[in-house]
Amino acid sequence: MSDTDTGAAAPASASPPDRLSANPRSPFFDEALLARGVGIRFKGVEKTNVEEYCISEGWVRVSVGKSVARDGSPMTMKLNGPVEAYFRDEAG
Repeated sequence: MSDTDTGAAAPASASPPDRLSANPRSPFFDEALLARGVGIRFKGVEKTNVEEYCISEGWVRVSVGKSVARDGSPMTMKLNGPVEAYFRDEAG
């Protein structure tokens, strides 16, 4: 057994989680993963304005223009369809 086979770190780093949010108040927020850079393909198109996603449920929440809610968070719209998440540093 080598030093690299010490636990579940490899599978966790191989792909992003099923659900992730860019909002620090969300229970699905993970600053370390966001700093690493997560890319989203929604219906085969690269999206750069995704605030939250869920692969298993098949939806993304995207920001709508520069509008903000009363609490200062971006206004979002939920879109349904196939979602692919990947780490940008592994995309090439």
